[in-house]
Amino acid sequence: MSAASSNLDSVPAVPSAFREPRTGRALGRPPLWRRVVDWALIGAAFAVVAGVAVQARAQSTTLLNVSYDPTRELYKDVNAAFAAEWKAKTGASLTIRASHGGSGKQARSVIDGLDADVVTLALSADIDAIAREAKLLPAEWQKRLPNNSAPYASTIVFLVRKGNPKAIKDWDDLVKPGIGVITPNPKTSGGARWNYLAAWAYAQQKYGDEAKVRDYITALFKNVPVLDTGARGATTSFAQRNLGDVLLAWENEAFLVFDEFGADKFEIVVPSISILAEPPVAVVDANVDRKGTRQAAEAYLQFLYSDKGQQIAAKHHYRPSRPEVVAKDLVDAFPKLKLVTIDRDFGGWAKAQPEHFGDGGTFDQLYKPKS
Repeated sequence: MSAASSNLDSVPAVPSAFREPRTGRALGRPPLWRRVVDWALIGAAFAVVAGVAVQARAQSTTLLNVSYDPTRELYKDVNAAFAAEWKAKTGASLTIRASHGGSGKQARSVIDGLDADVVTLALSADIDAIAREAKLLPAEWQKRLPNNSAPYASTIVFLVRKGNPKAIKDWDDLVKPGIGVITPNPKTSGGARWNYLAAWAYAQQKYGDEAKVRDYITALFKNVPVLDTGARGATTSFAQRNLGDVLLAWENEAFLVFDEFGADKFEIVVPSISILAEPPVAVVDANVDRKGTRQAAEAYLQFLYSDKGQQIAAKHHYRPSRPEVVAKDLVDAFPKLKLVTIDRDFGGWAKAQPEHFGDGGTFDQLYKPKS
């Protein structure tokens, strides 16, 4: 093949749309008006596509729920139920992502920039910290929803191995020599702080003398072989790694282990006294207003108080704040026991948090890490 023919082969063929139909000769460049019309049509097409994309984004919302450790199973069901309800009511799709960990650690993550739309943490002190340190929601956040923004409650119970081989019946048994007690770290875990205060309340009731109460707490933590960062980690240490003889656990977490591993592996022991644990929820105002997700976020938390939301909470062994709307068999399954409260017996979290868990507080004074 000659160089000339090679050059001709490299010239693009003229599209048939620009050839004269009868002769097949090239028509040449389209006139200016035709090119203007073509570009206008292309522009209009792009505008339609862009509009569809914008509309799709407007009809789809994503929420991030930053929660504490043992709520994974609860919010899996809540999220599915609420997303379906939101779709039915609004026609819009909703995706709910969840982040779980020790409550104190989760609060710190939000303060440091984790973009939560809502927080559902183990205790109000952690949400107070977000309001105080990051100014992401108002200081009076707890007044915005019923029951001090706590749609469900729990308490602290003991989980022991089948047959209760160490005969653990009450808080006194936890300080006996040779008893391994599994509880998370109160510095990072909300559940651990409830555990600590429940133990303190028992000792206060029994001894009445603060020096003896402090001795009891010291002896208790001498029997703790490891401090996990969160409640789920502590559960794993006890149930799967076979550490310790007794797990101090959220009531809902103890029942979850009982349900998952079976009655042939573990038993739940209800102590003579415990504490009413009320995990609160809140919209993170600065984040939802910036992201445009306030309406969905507020509806999501309100759903927790609905009949359906309360039923889901009870099925996952959380004590509903509206027991009258929940099936009687679920409500009757919760053990009856004496419960102290954070407000009446400890002066509220504003007092209890720095006194017991702040730097230099009673936990720092009494806990001696194993070398």
